[in-house]
Amino acid sequence: MLRLDHVVYAVRDLDEAAERWRRELGLDSAVGGRHTGWGTANRIVPLGDGYIELISVVDRDEAAGSSFGRTVLERLEAGDGWFMVVASTDDLDGAAERLGLEVTPGERRRPDGAVLRWRAAGFEDPRREPWMPFFIAWDIAPELHPGRTRAGHGVQPGGLAWVEVSGDAGRLRDWLGGQELPIRVVDEGPPGIRAVAVATADGELAIPSGS
Repeated sequence: MLRLDHVVYAVRDLDEAAERWRRELGLDSAVGGRHTGWGTANRIVPLGDGYIELISVVDRDEAAGSSFGRTVLERLEAGDGWFMVVASTDDLDGAAERLGLEVTPGERRRPDGAVLRWRAAGFEDPRREPWMPFFIAWDIAPELHPGRTRAGHGVQPGGLAWVEVSGDAGRLRDWLGGQELPIRVVDEGPPGIRAVAVATADGELAIPSGS
């Protein structure tokens, strides 16, 4: 089964972006941690079962030496904006076998010393366009999932409502193996992630790229 796990928003300055999102959107965030070997760090906007990840380059030399770090650097050349969609799955190996994807491990260390580990497939595969999800399987206790991080939101979030992308609906359907995710596909503008909506007690909070 696939679920919308999180969406990644690339920013040039983590602290400035965190303050702006808190002030303008009512969404608080917590320090995430460093990504070992990638030259990046993140902050977590927890939403319950899912979350938004604010990611930035904190060591340009280290980032330039990793394929993921270089991808973040390239995205930030166009400014802050939506970067990746991530789907969690109960059968990562099955999804990888179906699509011929390599499965790679990842980890980051939280400020409290806890290490979050996962396995992912597809995020460096050349067939995956930036608006298409990659797949993740967490190797952590449920209570350590980033969506469960404590934060002082100014709104009452109830999870990720939907993601809107400009792309090819047929390609997305094939990539997901016919499974459904709350991803809206529109056929206008350049390919990419256009907006993400957070469900709140007061309705959906839509966040366009560049917010």
